[in-house]
Amino acid sequence: MITINDFNFKNKKALIRVDFNVPLNEEFQVTDATRILSAKPTISKILNDGGAVVLMSHLGRPKGVDDKFSLRHIVDKVSEILKIKVKFVTDCIGDKVEKEVAALQNGEVLLLENLRFHKEEKQGNKNFAKQLSKLGDIYVNDAFGTAHRAHASTAVIAQFFPEKKCFGLLLAKEIESINQVLKNSVKPVTAVIGGAKVSSKIEVINNIMDKVDNIIIGGGMAFTFIKAQGGNIGNSLVEDDKMELALEILAKAKANKTRIHLPIDVIAADAFSNDANTIITEANDIPDGWMGLDSGPKTNIGNTFVIAGSKTILWNGPLGVFEMKKFEKGTKELGYAIVDATLEGAFSLVGGGDSVAAVKQFGFANKVSYVSTGGGAMLEMLEGKKLPGIEAILS
Repeated sequence: MITINDFNFKNKKALIRVDFNVPLNEEFQVTDATRILSAKPTISKILNDGGAVVLMSHLGRPKGVDDKFSLRHIVDKVSEILKIKVKFVTDCIGDKVEKEVAALQNGEVLLLENLRFHKEEKQGNKNFAKQLSKLGDIYVNDAFGTAHRAHASTAVIAQFFPEKKCFGLLLAKEIESINQVLKNSVKPVTAVIGGAKVSSKIEVINNIMDKVDNIIIGGGMAFTFIKAQGGNIGNSLVEDDKMELALEILAKAKANKTRIHLPIDVIAADAFSNDANTIITEANDIPDGWMGLDSGPKTNIGNTFVIAGSKTILWNGPLGVFEMKKFEKGTKELGYAIVDATLEGAFSLVGGGDSVAAVKQFGFANKVSYVSTGGGAMLEMLEGKKLPGIEAILS
């Protein structure tokens, strides 16, 4: 795997695809700078070598040029994090941009305007990619969050740098961490797959089945499995059209000697609200009018036991509606168990929007081995798919 550590950037301009698609509030202030912080080591390495940096990213899903999606809003935050005054240009291709890049001195950083202001970015337009390629001597992809997209700046552009393309430190770490689960894991391996729907995780479960010893299934998706086995789930979330699929997964797991752990008991509520009345009930005997919104105490003890005996842990998806205080305990206790296992030497990888939100909310982010920055990209890697942004560097 070729990374920026294989290059010396002295007197070179590095064109880096970063993922600065960060959340902004109504005053256009960055509310979570994780993605910018994650790119800092790559940018710093290039500047320390004596090179210059040209940053390109998208922000949101603009339909053409739209100031509320302008990357100018994040320039101050990027400058603050890099401890350097970052320059900004109001487009990402064309003569004006090329002049700004030509004037860039070693040690300086230039941020280009939102790539998606041009429809050619998402189209993977070759000519657009070629124009972008004029802006650097070496192409660096450090944007895991968009590595599963065959866009101009993530996949197509690499062909214009046949000998001068590499992974940034963040993207290299993402690949390494996922491979540590899928290819180089220390057994026993446990995957926690949670969230609302079986349909969104089915390919992941199928792909990891022969690589893991345990799969803990939680969240709303668990009720499709429970109902498929004849359980009463009250008003809980369910995908009736996926029950047959759930039974197939259980049969496949049995044949594979992979242990599937479904909730034994749940916290059920009479409404989807933090103010709802709650009861603890068996997961397969939820009364009509009640819905399971969190894993119950017996389930939490069982999950903790499974995690404690694991050497490699993948966590993708919460076990309940953790955003509501009344239904956070299952997800929180799972997090504590993963932190404890990590302290004991296990490798723990957390990924997927809701899981990442949970580890941040409960203060676990720095206590697990790695928190992935790309939800969709991580899911596709776990599904066994090849990611265009990664393949473009490897080819």
